[in-house]
Amino acid sequence: MFSLFYGLWKYIFSKTEFHVLILGINKAGKTTLLEKLKSVHSNLEGLPPDRIIPTVGLNIGRIEVANSKLVFWDLGGQPGLRSIWEKYYEEAHAVIYVIDAACPSRFEDAKSALEKVLRHDDLQGAPLLILANKQDLTDAASAEELARYLDLKKLDERVYIFEAVSAYDGMGIKESVEWLVEVMERSKRTEMLRARAGVTGPGA
Repeated sequence: MFSLFYGLWKYIFSKTEFHVLILGINKAGKTTLLEKLKSVHSNLEGLPPDRIIPTVGLNIGRIEVANSKLVFWDLGGQPGLRSIWEKYYEEAHAVIYVIDAACPSRFEDAKSALEKVLRHDDLQGAPLLILANKQDLTDAASAEELARYLDLKKLDERVYIFEAVSAYDGMGIKESVEWLVEVMERSKRTEMLRARAGVTGPGA
């Protein structure tokens, strides 16, 4: 009887943990985003943008949103580091792909890197949040303009959205993460990862 009540208590009160990749080419603002996520969703103040250095390897951040725990893996975006991205695909529930919307000369590189990510079998069905970052800059492209440029119509059943954000001042960050949590909770990929781990219910 105790184990039954304990299992029910654990089911109701424990939080589901999601692993989210933060990807994008270098200088897109990925680590600035991670630090802003931590400050928006917790009492911890993130690093100020002028103290953030290019990521070589991996930064990890954790936040809680509603009944979910999110673990973010922020991976370096320099050309020589992108080959390590795929080592993290298999355990990821979703992908945040960050693009510097104020630097159109690098849109093609960003598009090429994203297309390679989406072709990988280990990310099949993972929800995709594409952020048109640096909206605090006056010449930044809108989310709609970026969507037209990337032209991602061939994504089959993958759930995705474009959002205009500023990792610098926090514009759009909270709403974007709330959308991601909602789609991860009902994603077929989440069901698949739970089944593979032998988990039968949320937070179990």
